[in-house]
Amino acid sequence: MDSKDHRFRRLNQEIRNCQRCRLAESRTYALCGEGDTNARLMLIAQAPGDTEDQENRMFIGPSGGVLDILLSTAGVSRDALYMTNLVKCRLPDYRRPKQDEIEACSDYLDREISLVDPEVLVPLGYYATRHMLRSMNHSDPESRSDIAELFGTIIPTERGQLYPLPHPASLIYHEDYWPVTQERYRKLKEFV
Repeated sequence: MDSKDHRFRRLNQEIRNCQRCRLAESRTYALCGEGDTNARLMLIAQAPGDTEDQENRMFIGPSGGVLDILLSTAGVSRDALYMTNLVKCRLPDYRRPKQDEIEACSDYLDREISLVDPEVLVPLGYYATRHMLRSMNHSDPESRSDIAELFGTIIPTERGQLYPLPHPASLIYHEDYWPVTQERYRKLKEFV
């Protein structure tokens, strides 16, 4: 029988070799998810940044520093999580992901979710949250502000619970978001 480890190795090899969209031309690495493959909690970010693309690691750039503070405040270790991205390759000039790029990677994300089988999916930010709501046939909020209103809310779905949160990068640009964001991240401890 095909072991979970073997299926992850095969999936990660596919991700590393992916040529499904234009992003393959400008990336250094197609970033695979990392962490506990048996985690109860899966974080889904938007895409790797420049530092992550160079080092082939999740959340090690400026957003990673913010995430570490948020997790530490919540009393949650990175080792207790599985982290991945909606889009597996760096987006040039930190632009927004295009729908065809999201669709090109969506099969990889679906397979990661199936393999990890977490109890709680935690999409970070607008694009990851919108994608997860759509993929679960949940009502799709009209605007960014509608999605922002869902941050910190538990949404039951047929695939488990969805707990959308703001992306850590938002705190780099909006320091006034820290108190409410830290409070929302503290709830992660309950899920771990």
